[in-house]
Amino acid sequence: MSLFNVYPLFDITPVKAKDVFVYDEKGIEYLDLYGGHAVISIGHSHPKYVEALSHQITKLGFYSNSIQNPLQEALSEKLGQLSCCIDYELFMCNSGAEANENALKLASFHTNKKKIIAFKNSFHGRTSAAVAATDDAKIISPLNAQQEVEILPLGDLKALEKALLKNDVCAVIIECIQGVGGLDESTTEFYEGIDTLCKKYGACFIADEVQSGFGRTGNFFAFHKYKVTPDIISVAKGMGNGFPVGGILIHNHIKASFGLLGTTFGGNHLACAASLTVLNVIEEENLMENARNMSQYFIEKAQEIPQVKRIKGRGLMLGLEFDFPIVELRKKLINTHHIFTGNAKNQYVIRILPPLTIQKKHIDMFMNALKSELS
Repeated sequence: MSLFNVYPLFDITPVKAKDVFVYDEKGIEYLDLYGGHAVISIGHSHPKYVEALSHQITKLGFYSNSIQNPLQEALSEKLGQLSCCIDYELFMCNSGAEANENALKLASFHTNKKKIIAFKNSFHGRTSAAVAATDDAKIISPLNAQQEVEILPLGDLKALEKALLKNDVCAVIIECIQGVGGLDESTTEFYEGIDTLCKKYGACFIADEVQSGFGRTGNFFAFHKYKVTPDIISVAKGMGNGFPVGGILIHNHIKASFGLLGTTFGGNHLACAASLTVLNVIEEENLMENARNMSQYFIEKAQEIPQVKRIKGRGLMLGLEFDFPIVELRKKLINTHHIFTGNAKNQYVIRILPPLTIQKKHIDMFMNALKSELS
């Protein structure tokens, strides 16, 4: 049997990794400024992470959600404390797409409506409703397209209110900083306006923090920059530092009932051990502060490069926009300088999503390589 060929692959085979570096089968060291789609939050093979997962697997790796799991309770308490989301409850699942799927489903249950509002250049996942709310027609099958979704221009509050006036919207879902779309973000007025309009018209405000959450922007969540109270917050990626885990934080005005949501693997013992370790390390090593400091340094250095036309994003969720497609530049960074970076739907943007442990010396390595290729 062969693999279903849906991924264009670089000719690199990683065999081990530590902190911000990945090593291939030939022993070549790569600087990881992409974190496997923003997944690596506390660094590859962090010793406390390795210890926690190793210890947990010797005791109990998995049992279903039909029994008590104190690790879920401990995780919920720690997550509420560190994120300052104490008025929320946690439902765990396995990925960002599943988190958004559950968020949209729960919003529909809560409002008894079914239409979804999303925004241009959004990306919310590849499953049923999540992919329908993603602004990329080529990955939406006819089956997915049966969902009722309206894609609005980012930043257009008048269009949003016009859509909400029809009283058929269950949820407005948005990334406060777009990931795959290319690091675009709108204004404070817009995000706070979404919150106001959702409350006015009885729609759920879903903050998609799958990529931007868990300290990546320098705040625990990207929406913390604004005076908003999302009804549901979706999380994944950096939540497990590589272990598959996701979840939704649900404001306590939305009530649970038995059977409303469910999952086989979500919230298993290993996932909880992984995510608890991530939270503890973020706190103990002041990684949100480091994200802010390294972001400032990165931006200062990038501003010295004239070919960089725009610097996008916040914290360690950054994009460098050029006036030419970046595909060849990115290949040279990987193949010549051994540096992983990301691309975006916007073909002019390089995405920078390193572990939150990155230091100035690593940023200098990237900037030197970039200058070398652009000279």
